[in-house]
Amino acid sequence: MTVNSFQPFETLLDRDVALSRLREATLGGDDGELFLERRRSESLVFDDGTLKAASYNSFEGFGLRAVCGEAAGYAHSSEISESALARAVCTARLAMDGRDAAISDPPPGTSKRLYADSNPIAGRDLSVKIDTLREIDDYLRSADSRVVQVTATIGASLQEIAILRPEGLETSDTRPMTRLNVSVIVEENGIRESGSAGGGGRVMPDGLMERSDWRAKADEALRIALTNLNAEAAPAGVMDVVLGPGWPGILLHEAIGHGLEGDANRKGTSVFSKLMGERIAARGVSVLDDGTIPNRRGSITIDDEGTPSEKNVLIEDGILVGLIQDRQNARLMGVSPTGNGRRESYAHHPMPRMTNTYMLGGDSNPKDILFSLNDGIYAVGFGGGQVDITSGKFVFSCTEAYRVRNGKVGSPVKGATLIGDGATALRKIRAIGNDMALDPGMGNCGKNGQWVPVGVGQPTLMIGGLTVGGSAT
Repeated sequence: MTVNSFQPFETLLDRDVALSRLREATLGGDDGELFLERRRSESLVFDDGTLKAASYNSFEGFGLRAVCGEAAGYAHSSEISESALARAVCTARLAMDGRDAAISDPPPGTSKRLYADSNPIAGRDLSVKIDTLREIDDYLRSADSRVVQVTATIGASLQEIAILRPEGLETSDTRPMTRLNVSVIVEENGIRESGSAGGGGRVMPDGLMERSDWRAKADEALRIALTNLNAEAAPAGVMDVVLGPGWPGILLHEAIGHGLEGDANRKGTSVFSKLMGERIAARGVSVLDDGTIPNRRGSITIDDEGTPSEKNVLIEDGILVGLIQDRQNARLMGVSPTGNGRRESYAHHPMPRMTNTYMLGGDSNPKDILFSLNDGIYAVGFGGGQVDITSGKFVFSCTEAYRVRNGKVGSPVKGATLIGDGATALRKIRAIGNDMALDPGMGNCGKNGQWVPVGVGQPTLMIGGLTVGGSAT
């Protein structure tokens, strides 16, 4: 598949006309931009021995934004044309209040490249991808007679963006994404359990389709499913909990990360509002949001306002030192943008969002942390969860967890949920392992109806006094 690169000001719009329209829309305002996008995606789903779904999608469009104080006018269209842009100006200007503000300074430029600009959809022939999925299915069914269903998915996308600002600055980014997921269901004595594994990033699909890579994911999915076959009902009560490294950082992301986004803090709706410079976590706890890690799922060379991504320290040794900012909230709070203005697509306005959010490792040996757990839960994998940003209260379900007594990891448990609030959990961290790891590249983050890819990570952690929901009596 050969497609020319996205050049909207060469093939769709006259740049001078587009700039004139943008300046007309933002006249008297504080900020704004013309965001143009083209996205192509492919998905293949092999389920129960058959290719069940194969899709290819392509769309393009623009979003025109005019910012004035706390207000923003936004218009978008799937038609990139001068006539559509002219119509959008009228809508965007509804945010103007008649005052005469100066446009904010443009973001700095960057020459860094965090990922290749190659098209991952064209990286391998369709037949090779289908054969890989079939191999995964065959491998798992031959690995264990208890396997009753296998689902394997390969997905790839290429997002190309161009951003034009009122002072004439033009920036662009080409963002690849690939992911391979494996899910398996096993059955024994009438009991069925499932397990899943996967990952990817801003890379070409070649590595994910190597036999050694997909076998590792398939083996992990099968291991989790078989482990859960022997799981006991989870206990209920308040107890100490040890969280494993890597993907369990999703709890950190949801319970803490959203509360450190600029809009919630500016509006006073975050539990962390007005706590800058104060201790909000146990000593040794340092949390970062870093969009600059090469090839990671949550990384972005520039954000969706054109600001280069950064490595932002949010919590340092337990002290709140920074927030996640887009341009509008940063300006209103009198601070600098942090490269976190993100949007789902051209049809959505930008807002402060996380990229790759993780906690730094500590000095403790993970084995020693588990040995010090007298009676509690060792949570290794997480599924869905719910969080209230205002209070920080969270509920997360465990997909893999174990009962621990007297420092010994015992039987797996099922049906365990972790209940608490982010602010309290931060202060109750009792031990931090030296094994910080990032997730394998499978995170998505939802906020105000928008979804963006993210990364998470953490070391092994012990948190004291979390409420565990379970059904054991």
